[in-house]
Amino acid sequence: MAESGKEKIKWTTTIIVSSSLKSYEIATALENRSHKVRYSDSVENGSIIFSLSGVAFLLMDTKECLTSTEEIFLAKIEKFINIHQNSFLVLSAALHGPEERKLMFRIQQRFLGCNLRILPVHNTVNAINLMCTIAKTTSKPYVDSICYRMITAKAYITEQSPVWKTLQKIKLSSDSVNPN
Repeated sequence: MAESGKEKIKWTTTIIVSSSLKSYEIATALENRSHKVRYSDSVENGSIIFSLSGVAFLLMDTKECLTSTEEIFLAKIEKFINIHQNSFLVLSAALHGPEERKLMFRIQQRFLGCNLRILPVHNTVNAINLMCTIAKTTSKPYVDSICYRMITAKAYITEQSPVWKTLQKIKLSSDSVNPN
């Protein structure tokens, strides 16, 4: 199938998944997307690591967090972010109501200034789409392409900006008045 004159290439990568997720729908869904899924007992329970992209995700259910003691799940999150530099907490809930928002707020307060980002998701498909999008855009060939596009867009905006043109005119007229 052609897209804008180019072949659309399917993105696949190797993913390290916690063995605790082996029987869960999310592991099966990742395998169905043709990713190479490797299970490991040595990673934190509930974690998914996209090694080539350098991103790690910790999956947690908000109901389990709300029913367990705060120290337990905060310790798990802290251990996870101490191991992984580029870490995301994927909080799953069918509905993110007041209790779930309070939970996210407490986690944000506790880990303010850390390298943790919180992703609220509603279901497995939502979680996989977010994780794969983040991992894909941070992988080497794609991040270079995105950086190039952003630099090009910035240059175009700067060149076409009426403010920029006005500043150039002001500078030119001030240079003609002031010989220094």
